[in-house]
Amino acid sequence: MASSILIVEDDLVFSTMMKTWLTKKGFEVDTASTNARARKLLAEHRYDLILSDLRLPDQDGIHLLAWLRNRSCHTPLIIMTSYAEIQSAVEAMKQGASDYIAKPVQPDELLKKIKEAVENAEAPAAPGSEKTAPPVTQNFLEGESEAAHQLFNYVRLVAPTQMSVLINGASGTGKEYVAHRIHELSKRNGKPFIAIDCGSIPKDLAASEFFGHVKGSFTGALTDKAGAFEEANGGTLFLDEIGNLSYEVQIQLLRALQERRIRRIGSTKEIEVDVRLICATNENLKEGIAKGTFREDLYHRINEFTLRMPDLKERREDILLFANFFLDQANRELERNLTGFDAAASEALQRYPWPGNLRQLKNVVKRATLLAQGNFITPLELGEDILNPPAETNDTPFSLHNGEQEKQRILNALQRTGNNKSKAAQLLGIDRKTLYNKMKLYNMMNNE
Repeated sequence: MASSILIVEDDLVFSTMMKTWLTKKGFEVDTASTNARARKLLAEHRYDLILSDLRLPDQDGIHLLAWLRNRSCHTPLIIMTSYAEIQSAVEAMKQGASDYIAKPVQPDELLKKIKEAVENAEAPAAPGSEKTAPPVTQNFLEGESEAAHQLFNYVRLVAPTQMSVLINGASGTGKEYVAHRIHELSKRNGKPFIAIDCGSIPKDLAASEFFGHVKGSFTGALTDKAGAFEEANGGTLFLDEIGNLSYEVQIQLLRALQERRIRRIGSTKEIEVDVRLICATNENLKEGIAKGTFREDLYHRINEFTLRMPDLKERREDILLFANFFLDQANRELERNLTGFDAAASEALQRYPWPGNLRQLKNVVKRATLLAQGNFITPLELGEDILNPPAETNDTPFSLHNGEQEKQRILNALQRTGNNKSKAAQLLGIDRKTLYNKMKLYNMMNNE
């Protein structure tokens, strides 16, 4: 019997090429372009192997791997990455990936890895060596600060209702966790939670991602595809960075929310959907309304209840709580056994303003865990940026309050870092994706 493979890849041309080639090699192949679609297929079908890209429009391949393992599913998974990042490959292997392969993929090498992974999965386990699912661990803390208590009191208040929620907050503050927590505490918690990153969806594919399409409706539409609204039917749809949606897609989204019906691209059939919408943004949507880039009627539709995510510097009582929490995670991922932070390192962590918020703290702790030589993390492992922060880290958080000032800050950061976007984003206290989105907003992509 032919082995079955699920390819999870958002590059439709590459995905089709892989499917054709593997089918000729005797495999039965299905494809999915998002994490959400892959999860649905995996819930409905059994596959002998999963071949997943590391970078996907909604969540990465490692999220898919964690989802599988938390459900005691040990289907072998091979990660594909054009970045060939050692850190990402190691993290995937630590969490149970069978193997990884770098793009551009060498066919003979991939075929060898597929056969090895399938054969190893089919081989009977030796007595006493049965695999067990890794324990499910908590992936976030609420915190003990007054700001944290107020935030999660609101979360528990709004969660049981059907109100749409808009989560405002800077990059790295944990907006998706809060959205997921609202879903978990709601009456919809037995139904899907589908997350879409609006900033990473190509403009010409946004309607397909939301509403789906039928085969042949446009170039590259090789099969029927369910959109996010169908995937989330009965549950919760989370739209991260909603301010990045084009005006045309905003109109389509508003219509779907008002009519509770969607129509796949290329289809005449209307499908009734019942979703609760939670949106998040680090943009000033009211300024977008004033500029004419964001619809006011959509704003009121998605904003029945607003939550504001506090910056980490507003909840300093939580810094060491999160630092130790992230240390526990890093110990597991890197197979270390550090005890904690020494007094000087603890003081430095509390003194630093954390412009990149929880995401930055997590990265700093993980790096320090890897570098530490003793049982405790010292200031030496935290790095020069934490011990001697640049003046910019004490500025107002990077957000859309004044477009001209924001554009100038981006130009200054790029100039100071020799046009290195990763370093510029770090200097500005945002992630690289947010920097790219803002450069597109200000038409700066062609000025390089």
